[in-house]
Amino acid sequence: MSGDSAASSPGRTGARAERPVGRKTSGSRWGRFFEGGLLQGGVQGSPVLRLFMRWVRRPLLPVMRLWRRNIQLKVVATTLLMSLGVVLLLGFVVIGQVRNGLLDAKVKASQSQAAGGFSVAKQEADAAVSAGGEDGRANQNVSQWMGDLVESLSSGGQGAFDVVTLPAGGDSGGRGPRASGYVFPPASVPQDLRDRVDSSLLPAQSYTRIVYTNGQESQPALIIGKQVNDPNNEPYQLYYLFPLTQEEKSLSLVKGTLATAGLFVVVLLGAIAWLVVRQVVTPVRMAAGIAERLSAGRLQERMKVTGEDDIARLGEAFNKMAQNLQLKIQQLEDLSRMQRRFVSDVSHELRTPLTTVRMAADVIHDAREDFDPVTARSAELLADQLDRFESLLADLLEISRFDAGAAALEAEPIDLRVVVQRVVSGAAPLAERKSTRIRLVGDQQPVVAEADARRVERVLRNLVVNAVEHSEGKDVVVKLASAGGAVAVAVRDYGVGLKPGEATRVFSRFWRADPARARTTGGTGLGLSIALEDARLHGGWLQAWGEPGGGSQFRLTLPRTADEPLRGSPIPLEPKDSRRNRGLNDAGLPRAGDGEKRATVPVQTSSEPAPLTPRASAAPTADPTALPGNGARVVPRPTGGARPADDTGAADAQSSDARNGGPEGRNKQGEASRGR
Repeated sequence: MSGDSAASSPGRTGARAERPVGRKTSGSRWGRFFEGGLLQGGVQGSPVLRLFMRWVRRPLLPVMRLWRRNIQLKVVATTLLMSLGVVLLLGFVVIGQVRNGLLDAKVKASQSQAAGGFSVAKQEADAAVSAGGEDGRANQNVSQWMGDLVESLSSGGQGAFDVVTLPAGGDSGGRGPRASGYVFPPASVPQDLRDRVDSSLLPAQSYTRIVYTNGQESQPALIIGKQVNDPNNEPYQLYYLFPLTQEEKSLSLVKGTLATAGLFVVVLLGAIAWLVVRQVVTPVRMAAGIAERLSAGRLQERMKVTGEDDIARLGEAFNKMAQNLQLKIQQLEDLSRMQRRFVSDVSHELRTPLTTVRMAADVIHDAREDFDPVTARSAELLADQLDRFESLLADLLEISRFDAGAAALEAEPIDLRVVVQRVVSGAAPLAERKSTRIRLVGDQQPVVAEADARRVERVLRNLVVNAVEHSEGKDVVVKLASAGGAVAVAVRDYGVGLKPGEATRVFSRFWRADPARARTTGGTGLGLSIALEDARLHGGWLQAWGEPGGGSQFRLTLPRTADEPLRGSPIPLEPKDSRRNRGLNDAGLPRAGDGEKRATVPVQTSSEPAPLTPRASAAPTADPTALPGNGARVVPRPTGGARPADDTGAADAQSSDARNGGPEGRNKQGEASRGR
């Protein structure tokens, strides 16, 4: 396949993707899996993971769709999240303050209680020394004395604290640890606290967990210790353990209360947000629904307004806008109907006097040889202008029929080659006068489509005669092609061309690029407008391309089957020999027409095949430069050759053509003139 017909797919460069330079590939199997699959946003190498990700995403799609489309859900969810964040932050602050307050109060009370106990222990030691005599020897009673001391000190707590004695420096000296309330001293007193008590004569404190020897569950506690002397003046460690069970219960109660209150506040704020947003969103949804119905043509729809608030004012303004819109549309419809009726009535009423004038002009025109040269020339001018007048009336009737949506299509399978050849034959006299040659390309194979032969011929006659008139003596190329579900005819000239922005304005009624330029063929200025409506009636496209001094190309694209939507055209709108394409070819870049969506087609055997791009993998999309249709209906050809009742204007135009010598007559050349 040639380079002209093998355009690369959009978004692909034709080269394999290179590995990024400097990136180290993970050596392990799992490393390659995560690096190439998860971290890069794809799972191309793992069908199982792709299936898992699809299974995970499937239930989330309805939720995401609801989230995107429901503003009430967004507001309520945002309010709940923000409220939850505020409640959590407030709860952390309150719980921290309560915990610090409870601990501070407990520490102060415990320090006071421990200081009193340390004083009592010193007094007991002094009393034991006094009772033992001047030598102070009471070694035989130190162990018993220490047990009595622990029992005496703990008896005043009544379960509020426990007392533990440990030998100083880790050397028991024959004295073991003593504890009250089944406390296990080695596990309940932290080692770092014992070291601090050994190294200082001041009290030290820490937090710990009390471990019991009777199987009771351990509990948090505050422990305060100090080094004191026994009756033998030997140091030992005295500890007070204050359980924090009550404070822990109080803190748990505060946490539960805050959690319950916070949950209640979050739910309450969510309900309030839902009610408030519902009051605002409901009228907006109602307005959106009514706006959709208004856009569908139900102009009598109105919003229900209650109250006098801002929403009510919005509803009243919306209803007033809809009422004014309905009134304006009704006025415009009435005005348009009156204009169409006026044009139709004037056109019909002018036919009767025009017929009489035409008969008289024909008599004068036939007898012009008996007149003097000035009068004979006047008779010829009169006949020419009457031809143009009749053509203008026929065009006005046709335009009014399109505007009213009453145009009907007589669709039947036709070979466009026959129509094109008939048009070229009819334009041959004009081409000969302009010293222009008309060339046909792509007419070796049948180009069949369901279309109205009369309307297609009228479109092509406008295009060909228009191209001949503006070709300035250069060749005119008529190209045919078919592909998939579309057929196309392109008319290319190399004359003055079109300026930027004129490709769409050229189809406007009575538009001329140069108002000073005369209509040499006597055109009415409505030819291309009618041609565009004929193309739309077929469900096809009529498009124009041009460049200043480089000529222009008009392309007619029709579906093969009536009512079948077009997805592309077998002929590019911009020809291969345009200045831009020639420059791209010289630079070795793809041409502008290669990126255009076209239908697929088998290889043609013509000398100049259409630049078609077979793409079986991607469905062609609609032409981005396609012109929208006007909604006219498509009807099959009636049996027996009967013509629809509303096509009388076309029948009159055909009778006028027959009177003036067939399709190649003067008024057919006049209706094909470009409107510039």
